[in-house]
Amino acid sequence: MEIIDWIVLSTTLFFIVVYGALKTKGSATVKDYLLDNNETPWFTVGISVMATQASAITFLSTPGQAYHDGMGFVQFYFGLPLAMIVIAYTFIPIYHKLKVFTAYEYLEQRFNVGTRTLASVLFLIQRGLGTGITIYAPSIILSALLGWNLTMLNVIIGVLVIIYTVSGGTKAVNVTQKQQMFVIMSGMFITFFVILAHLPQDVDFSNVLHIAGANGKMDILDFSYNPETRYTFWSGITGGFFLMLSYFGTDQSQVGRYLSGKSIKESQMGLIMNGILKVPMQFFILLTGVLVFVFFQFNDAPLHFNPINVEKVSNSSQKEAYRGLEKQLNQINIDKKVVNQIYIEQLKHNEYDNPTLRKKMIALSLEEKELRDDAKSLISKADKSAETNDKDYVFLYFIMNYLPKGLLGLLLAVIISAAMSSSASGLNSLAATTAIDLYKRNVTQKSDKHYVYATQYFTLFWGIVAIGFACVSSLFENLIQLVNIIGSIFYGTVLGIFLIGFYVKYIKGKAVFYGGIISQTIVILIFLQYIFFESNESEKLGYLWLNLIGVVLTLGISFILQQFFNKKEV
Repeated sequence: MEIIDWIVLSTTLFFIVVYGALKTKGSATVKDYLLDNNETPWFTVGISVMATQASAITFLSTPGQAYHDGMGFVQFYFGLPLAMIVIAYTFIPIYHKLKVFTAYEYLEQRFNVGTRTLASVLFLIQRGLGTGITIYAPSIILSALLGWNLTMLNVIIGVLVIIYTVSGGTKAVNVTQKQQMFVIMSGMFITFFVILAHLPQDVDFSNVLHIAGANGKMDILDFSYNPETRYTFWSGITGGFFLMLSYFGTDQSQVGRYLSGKSIKESQMGLIMNGILKVPMQFFILLTGVLVFVFFQFNDAPLHFNPINVEKVSNSSQKEAYRGLEKQLNQINIDKKVVNQIYIEQLKHNEYDNPTLRKKMIALSLEEKELRDDAKSLISKADKSAETNDKDYVFLYFIMNYLPKGLLGLLLAVIISAAMSSSASGLNSLAATTAIDLYKRNVTQKSDKHYVYATQYFTLFWGIVAIGFACVSSLFENLIQLVNIIGSIFYGTVLGIFLIGFYVKYIKGKAVFYGGIISQTIVILIFLQYIFFESNESEKLGYLWLNLIGVVLTLGISFILQQFFNKKEV
């Protein structure tokens, strides 16, 4: 990194942290600290909701996902707009009418304290893990590419978030997220056009789409009904819908964002704004990843994007075999440039369909994939504990090696800002749930200021826990998938409990409490079965379906138990 990059990075982060801490400190009441006194306008609500979900994982993993697998991941978000409508016109009026601080307060009023506690604990488990991952994700990748100490990075990001989140609570989260989203989207748009500018002079955006399409990267929709296919239109519109309904409707990290709205209407408008903008935003980020793929059709791509793994295999007995694969890839890179240049020339003459040329392009891509798979095998032989999946390193590799001076600092600021944004919401929601649903529920008759201090201490506690989890985490196949998998395991059950509360008055607290416990146990067992007992990856259930399974199980088991309890009472 150059001096200008350090200046851009440090200035951006310093301003966000200091401004957030100074602008929002000194909350006198719990309502002020957790709900910003219900003074948040709809635009800020919408930005905060988007920023909470748009973690560093989004901007690191999503382009890499598109680079390897194409645009199909966007189907994951197809259920989001519908979920926003349902939450805006069903959940929000109930929450505002009851004047709750957390979503789980409603459950005690509707059912009993056991159900409230169950939902709170399930939230604390999954959000505690998720917040640790949002800190760990950028840390491990920045550590690998910049050579910075991983633990140091975890601590730095965590401490920066803790400073202003403890100080200002929800208002600090809302204020800083506006700045963070501006930095994030500015950086992504600049990067998008920088990639276009670095392509050969005769390659325009239309050519980019044709090249990506010829390589299967623009296959957006999959209408197959196979539940084992991870991303399809149907899994997105159903499993994705229930995941988004649960995440935005029952996860305190999101509920806390719109509970601070000035009114029901302002909160609703903020959620609808998210529903309108979220899918295009994810489409754009994926398209940036596709652009990186096209860029590497004309520029040499490495055999493996994770430099730590490359160093390991280069210092092992497998180094000669690895060098042999690199030489083969070099030849493929030369062939790709030639074939793609011919393809561009044909596009100039409106010759869009050349089966022979397309077959050659696909064949080269398959050869490249086989070489990369062979490289992963060599890396595993060199270090059995190495995580060979390098999707999360693709985009940052491009940033580190091809962005102009100054822009590198901006993009690193984007990544760290995104980590801070989602982590701040996570800590704020964890503290709110711990303080209101567990602590205040059992430690009563204290002053309002006492509960403000308690919430601040819980924020600090969860910050330390998140940093600790980040320091002991290990890289999963793809970080954005890991976050969504964790959510899918728990969200279905929690959503089922809330849906019963809102719509099924027949079912009472005892039935839904035990129904939730049984449902969550079954979902975990299903997940573990497909992780540990199925040898064929293609036979594994797509994780999005766990959301639907959890909802259906909670509804069905609770209904059956209510029937049993009714008969027992008679």
